[in-house]
Amino acid sequence: MIRTFGAVVASLLITGTAAGQGIQQTVGNFEDRFRQLDEVLPTPNVYRNASGAPGHQYWQQEADYDIDVVLDEEARRLTATQTVTYYNNSPDTLNFLWLQLDQNIFRSDSIANVAQDFGGAGRRGPAVSAGGLDDPTRLSMGELRRQQAMADNEYGYQINSVTDTRGNALPYTIVGTLMRIDLPRALRPDQSTAFEIDFAFNIVEEDAVSARSGYEHFPDDEREGGNDIFLIAQWFPRMVAYSDFEGWHNKEFLGRGEFTLEFGDYDVAITVPNDHIVSATGELQNPNQVLTPVQRERLREARTAERPVFVVTPEEALANESSNPTGNVTWRFSAENVRDFAWASSRKFAWDAQGHPQPGAEHDVVMAMSFYPKEGGELWELYSTASVIHTMDVYSRMSFDYPYPTAQSVNGPVGGMEYPMITFNGPRTTLQDDGTRTWTRAEKEFLIGVVIHEIGHIYFPMVVNSDERQWTWMDEGLNSFLDSVAGYEWDPSMEWNRSLPRDLTSYMTSSNQVPIMTQSDSILNLGANSYGKPSAALHILRDTILGRELFDFAFREYARRWQFRRPTPSDFFRTMEEASGVDLDWFWRGWFYTTDHVDISLDMVYQLRIDTENPDIDFARREQENADKPTPIGVQLNQEEGLELWVDRFPDVRDFYDDNSIYTVTNRERNQYNSWLEGLEDWERTAFERAVEEDKNYYVLEFSNVGGLVMPIILGLEFADGTEERMYIPAEIWRRNVHNVRKLLVFDRDQELVQVTVDPQWETADADITNNSFPRQIMPSRIEAYSPSRGFNFERRDIMHDITTELDTDDEEEGGETEAEAATAE
Repeated sequence: MIRTFGAVVASLLITGTAAGQGIQQTVGNFEDRFRQLDEVLPTPNVYRNASGAPGHQYWQQEADYDIDVVLDEEARRLTATQTVTYYNNSPDTLNFLWLQLDQNIFRSDSIANVAQDFGGAGRRGPAVSAGGLDDPTRLSMGELRRQQAMADNEYGYQINSVTDTRGNALPYTIVGTLMRIDLPRALRPDQSTAFEIDFAFNIVEEDAVSARSGYEHFPDDEREGGNDIFLIAQWFPRMVAYSDFEGWHNKEFLGRGEFTLEFGDYDVAITVPNDHIVSATGELQNPNQVLTPVQRERLREARTAERPVFVVTPEEALANESSNPTGNVTWRFSAENVRDFAWASSRKFAWDAQGHPQPGAEHDVVMAMSFYPKEGGELWELYSTASVIHTMDVYSRMSFDYPYPTAQSVNGPVGGMEYPMITFNGPRTTLQDDGTRTWTRAEKEFLIGVVIHEIGHIYFPMVVNSDERQWTWMDEGLNSFLDSVAGYEWDPSMEWNRSLPRDLTSYMTSSNQVPIMTQSDSILNLGANSYGKPSAALHILRDTILGRELFDFAFREYARRWQFRRPTPSDFFRTMEEASGVDLDWFWRGWFYTTDHVDISLDMVYQLRIDTENPDIDFARREQENADKPTPIGVQLNQEEGLELWVDRFPDVRDFYDDNSIYTVTNRERNQYNSWLEGLEDWERTAFERAVEEDKNYYVLEFSNVGGLVMPIILGLEFADGTEERMYIPAEIWRRNVHNVRKLLVFDRDQELVQVTVDPQWETADADITNNSFPRQIMPSRIEAYSPSRGFNFERRDIMHDITTELDTDDEEEGGETEAEAATAE
């Protein structure tokens, strides 16, 4: 039961011993978690205004590319020539240009390799760990493989020439993963310049090096020597972004912080063996030269189909695995207003496609397509293209129409990576002894989830062009939020991890964390910090603080304002406040600039009933309250032993007080009561008599902020009659005291509280649910009889295959060990 206290004065002030003294504010301990964020945000200017929108003089650069590239399949090498036309739309005069050379990260002398902390976080790749003096240091087999691949191959760019369009050499300087080109004449505002680069590099083996692109080798395919899948990205020298808030974004590529780029138009000619299928950013310009008449007809049919149509069937792809090229063929792609270009090539690819209608959009039909080898199997056939279309359905509703003509999902060695119009996704099936291919529930969920996530990245940051090398959360966090929205709209029974508030409590209470607003390469726990925590924050903002109507309007406003532009965190924060009409500075400060966590403790609940001040009523109630107290244990034992009281043995010692309690009412108290009533103002007497007549239940709840992060207080209220209510107390209750607050709740006389729970639906990421209830509750759990041979992961069981297993019989087991015994022996 809620603790019941005795009478209080009519004004309902809780003072002295009646309800315990509250925490008193003392000099110097005031903490303002509601200070305005403008103190730390950049000052608004003509480029970015105070509302979070682009300013009336907003500008950004443009870079167009014309590239011819040749894939040498046997040597696993690319050679290419590109012409870059760079437009200076800034008000600044530029004496030099910077380009990104991302492939140089694989050089043995790159900063990423030389500065890697042994056993530390940071690099995308296999694990190493450094033990203490008494523990062995460890290198994973993957790390040994990586070291050997780096030692056996020469990686990084071979820059053959850098010239102007007349063939004159341009001076350049390579600085790690960057290259500076010195211009012969300064590039003034509103001018453009063009230059050519001839380059080549050896393609990394992705499985060995763990990169965002590379090749994967299949030695057991029918073709002699096997086959490869090539996923090619971050492959050509690309212009470094130049912005109003940073100038050149020339940060070294260290592996984690991905990139930001300029928008432009691309014409790319990709020469590959003539039995390869190519998927790429943009639209295919020469289908008559690279596709058969049957494939072209299938592609036309897919445009209006209700389900995916095979352009290259799995049977055709399987047959193609044993072929040998008779020459090369060039696939030509064109893409407008994109910030990057990636492609994939293999003779192993099956290819399916389906048109996604967008009535009224710039592209009224988007071709959703998937490319995958036999290893992808029916899993990919069922879910890849369908997931692409589902993503566009949800993301377009939450932001803007999909702005490009194609959206592609390609299976290869990269587990998950995004580029304009094309994504690389990893999950596959398992080949069983009977020739069938099966998959676990976890693999199914991974495929659907990673396709949604990576296709979602085409919206953020491929269109809303944030800088992930600076702020990973601006696209990974926003995208993780949206992919969980899409995931739950696909099937809420499936596990979509790291995105919901309850998933983040262990991270938010750990010591291994930094604020979300940390530069990408300095983040300690990238997944939780940049994906999960900002996603959880946005779920809370949408479902708990703002509500979906306000949040969705504001989020769409942000997405549309910054479509094909370059936003910063301040633009996001300001737009969400301006469009929702809600001051959220306290929220951004707590979630994005600190490592505080949510832990609101409900410390005490007091039940109060108003005193009538009438002694004939109040004295009797107080007497009954006193009688309801537990009998002292000594008195109880005396009664059980049958001890006779002294006053009963000698009645002559009894006096007035033995027959009249201290709660006996006298006329003196009655006169005082009548006098008090007569002394009240008319309005006071009216209010008091109504309160006495209504006889409501008054409850005072005491809260403490253990975690430090101010949040709304969400209450689940259960009453004696079985009814329940939900109550929302805004975060502003913590304005004057971020440590302790009280709240008065008033209910009708027949509404008696029996249970109060903070955050009953686990929506605020409250880290400690043991202090969320009053009265406190027993926390249910389980204890397991442990054996090393038992224990398995439910999600990772391949039930599709295991369900075909025959049950062992006693006869079959006779003379040999049982399956369970074999498992135990292992």
